[in-house]
Amino acid sequence: MAAFTRISIDPAVRFGKPCVKGTRITVGEVLGHLAAGVTEVELLKEFPQLSHEDVLECLAFAAERERRIVIDPAA
Repeated sequence: MAAFTRISIDPAVRFGKPCVKGTRITVGEVLGHLAAGVTEVELLKEFPQLSHEDVLECLAFAAERERRIVIDPAA
């Protein structure tokens, strides 16, 4: 996976889910809010510890994981 400097994966934090570095906010939480229609401005107000760059890296992280999904045609 590409180097993501703003995302950390630590088994001791949120059960090893990818989080924005220095926070306990998971990539999934950021994506979930955006998918629910929350604007980036609203998201940054709700989570002031996040930056625009953090949000972009969450999107890039998820896109990279999506590219790496392997489909088993026999399934």
